[in-house]
Amino acid sequence: MTRYLLSAAVLVLAGCSGGEDKANSTAAKSDAAAPATPPPAAPTVPDSDGDAMARWEEDRGYEPDPSEPALTEAEPGIGSGDKTVPAAIRGRWALDASDCPKRPGTDLTALVIDATSLRFHESHGELARVRERDASRIVADYRFSGEGEEWNRLMLLDVADGGKMLIRRDYGEGAAANPMRYTRCTA
Repeated sequence: MTRYLLSAAVLVLAGCSGGEDKANSTAAKSDAAAPATPPPAAPTVPDSDGDAMARWEEDRGYEPDPSEPALTEAEPGIGSGDKTVPAAIRGRWALDASDCPKRPGTDLTALVIDATSLRFHESHGELARVRERDASRIVADYRFSGEGEEWNRLMLLDVADGGKMLIRRDYGEGAAANPMRYTRCTA
């Protein structure tokens, strides 16, 4: 019984801290550094040890460029044509598949993606600049806000496993070290 109560308490605290959607609340305040040029297409199926994205980036020399200026406003045209999140990526995703049937607000690991935004449990990101895009993948800058803070983040979102998995990779100071894998919620 105590073990279950402790697990529930940890989940509640993780939800209050922003969890994986901000990676680190102190570092999340910093603007994300952006790469000089976007990478070529990422692998579509990650390997089981979780390092496929890191090896792919290292092989191609995908390094952040700290000299690129911080994003202050959305690029013109965002939200139309090729300056939207691809349709294959849009929808509701969860790091923990058991969050899929939960109602909004109680689904701590859920991520909802539409044409121009990402919505996490306690934060929201607006698409600000598209760096690279194809039918099932986007590399873009987002302007985030949540829990009284604002920050910028460069993200790679890539659909894998026939549209059932979303791989999210964050870049810049304070970004999560490893790719995150989400399951598509169907209900």
